[in-house]
Amino acid sequence: MAKTHTRPWDPAEHLETEEDMAAYLNVALDEGDLGLILATLGDIARAQRMALVAHETGLGRESLYKSLSANGNPEFATVLKVMRALGLRLQVTAAPGADSLSRVPSPREG
Repeated sequence: MAKTHTRPWDPAEHLETEEDMAAYLNVALDEGDLGLILATLGDIARAQRMALVAHETGLGRESLYKSLSANGNPEFATVLKVMRALGLRLQVTAAPGADSLSRVPSPREG
């Protein structure tokens, strides 16, 4: 019986368009797990060649690899620089069924 050879699946190999990247990142954002979001952003940066992303952002390639990992802890400014370099942007919408803080009375209202 012949052995089947496998290799790890790399999402970066399948992110070809900005729409692919945006959909992939949106799924991670919906999960709300910071490690997953950072790892996803790292996958997208690898798909676009991390060295180019580093050059475009003015950040070091190795520091980007570390920051955009599941255990990374980048500054928010770094995340925004990376997203801009990748042609992506964050957009905020109201969460369905979420209670708004505006319904909570302010301390002045008693």
